[in-house]
Order: sequence, then C-alpha cells, then structure tokens
Amino acid sequence: MDRELMNMHVGKTIRVDRGGPESRIGKLLAVFEDFFVLLTEKDGVVYYKTNHVRSITESSKDAMKLGLKIPEKLDFKTAENFHKLLESIRFQWVKINRDGGPESLEGVLSDSNKHYASLIVNEEVVRFSLKHIRNISYGLMVGKSSKDEDESSSNNSDNNNEDHNSQKNDGDENN
Repeated sequence: MDRELMNMHVGKTIRVDRGGPESRIGKLLAVFEDFFVLLTEKDGVVYYKTNHVRSITESSKDAMKLGLKIPEKLDFKTAENFHKLLESIRFQWVKINRDGGPESLEGVLSDSNKHYASLIVNEEVVRFSLKHIRNISYGLMVGKSSKDEDESSSNNSDNNNEDHNSQKNDGDENN
C-alpha cells in the first residue's frame, strides 16, 4: 500500500483487506515508512506491514463503526520503520500474524534484526523471517465503550445464573 494513500485515511475507520482471517476493521492511527498502526476492537493496537496489505476500504456512508471508547491520548509505539518498531517492543509479549493459522505465533520477542525476529514460545526459540510477518501486536488494548460493557456484563450475569441453575439441577439428580 502506498504511504501517501494511507496518510489520507489517518483518523478514519477502515477495513484492511476485503476478507479472510487477516481482515480487520479499525481506526487508522498512524502511517510510517513500511507499516501502519490500526486500533481494532478485537485485537487492540495492531501494526501492519504495508507490503502485505492487498486493499483498504473506507465506507462512503460512514457505516463501519468501532465499539471502542478511544482515549484522547492513546499511547502506542511509533518508529521510523518496522525493524525499529520491533526493537522498541523487545522483551514484550507479542502476537505475530493474528489470523490464528499455522504461521501465527505468540510469545516474548527476544531479538530482531533486518532479517528475522526471535520469539520465545514455551520452551523454544523460534526465528521468524521478517518477510513473512504480516502484522504484530503487543499487550496494548483499549476498553469497550460503557454501553458495550453493560451489555457484556449483563450477558455474563445471565450466563452465570444459567450455570448456577444447571449445577443446582445436576445436584438434584444425585438425590
């Protein structure tokens, strides 16, 4: 994706890629030399390498909405390029390639250079070619808006009541 084109969309809600496991909707926060920063509802702040993005979509009717309350001064990592971004999040818990497929990894970023990144995953050190990293995120999340929290907490209490009732019924069967 062209940096100039991406800069025109900073501050707007966009969809990255048209579909598939890597497609995400989020607010474009910033654009750098070879990556951009997207705030998503599900994954928090995600750093996408621009050379892996096939398309971006902006709603002409502003139909794409985020259910997030975005802080005025959201703090996220910035860097000149992707390699320097990796250096700045060294020793952080990261997730690489968020699609959940076989090339999706989660662990502590222990090292990086211009060719690969090293992750500590369980008891292994995995070296991941930078060419194959599509996106990365690290522990930074933004809370949902209070309306969404109210709905999810009422759903959780309903589920807890159901669980409690089913446990009570299970106990009745034993008597």
